[in-house]
Amino acid sequence: MKFIFFLLLLPHLLFALQKSEKLFECTEIFQERKSELLVELERIDEQTQALNALKTATEALLKEKKAKLSIKEEAVDKKLAQIKKQSEDVKKMLEKNQQILKALQETKMSKIAQTFAKMKAASSANILTDMQAKDAVVILQSLKPKIVGQILSKMDAKKASELTILLGHLSKP
Repeated sequence: MKFIFFLLLLPHLLFALQKSEKLFECTEIFQERKSELLVELERIDEQTQALNALKTATEALLKEKKAKLSIKEEAVDKKLAQIKKQSEDVKKMLEKNQQILKALQETKMSKIAQTFAKMKAASSANILTDMQAKDAVVILQSLKPKIVGQILSKMDAKKASELTILLGHLSKP
């Protein structure tokens, strides 16, 4: 009876033994896979640390470049302000010089006008006839109308009419 019991129990024992072998194989496979996953996890952790270090270095470099750029922008702004100020100073100086030049020209024309006013009409007419028309008109404009009339009456008719036309154009607004 023991033998029959053993025979009846034998297939169950063999089946259980097979199951335990399969269970042992699965455990080994899981252990190997667990080791592989741990190695992979370490590799990922190392890459994460390297990436974080690179990120930190990049951020530091970016901050440094921003600081340098800010300093350069300030320098450019200062130079621009200096240039603006110098430009304004040059404009003021130019306006002042133009006023001085205008005053000198008026003084010069006044002296020329005085000279021509003191000359005899015939002499003035001879001198103005030999001048270019635009220069002669400038001088005639600075004289009193009575003196201009006397000078033009002593000139060649053609030159006098040319100067009269130019005087008319200049006196129009």
